[in-house]
Amino acid sequence: MPDLNLSKRMRAITPLPGTPVVRRGSHWWLVAGDGSFLATDPTFTGELDRFAAARAAADRDVAHLRARRNGKA
Repeated sequence: MPDLNLSKRMRAITPLPGTPVVRRGSHWWLVAGDGSFLATDPTFTGELDRFAAARAAADRDVAHLRARRNGKA
């Protein structure tokens, strides 16, 4: 039987590419070979939020530039 909640759970876990952290719901987790640890320092998690937002904006800009270069925008 298919897991109907799988796509919902997958959206709830967001890795930050190139880093050993993931966002699960509203929390950042540090991921290591031995397990994961909840990041609780507000300064650190705030920086992760800003970095993730900047990375997402950069990814959108690159996609837009590629689309323009290929004549699709």
